[in-house]
Amino acid sequence: MVMVEYKIDPDKAEQFLQAIHKYQRVRRRDGATRWGIFYDTEFPGRYVESFLVDSWAEHQRQHHRFTVADRAIENHVFSFATEPAETRHLIYARTPKRSAST
Repeated sequence: MVMVEYKIDPDKAEQFLQAIHKYQRVRRRDGATRWGIFYDTEFPGRYVESFLVDSWAEHQRQHHRFTVADRAIENHVFSFATEPAETRHLIYARTPKRSAST
């Protein structure tokens, strides 16, 4: 799971949401599933984008598929941020395999 936290000027929230929904198409085209953008009710102007990718290797390939047009969309999304976006990467935590002796 990839989570990107944006801090957005509340006066620009509508434009940000329009831009990030265009960015969703880039994320999905490059392999993301279950994409969403969420508003934090406790902190006005805080939005969290999240999406799933099948594997870490697939996510690494996403970075290499970026086009000049994709970068323009990304830059437009980031232009609404009041500070740099923070990205977190989470890997699915599998149940440990049990040994034959347990």
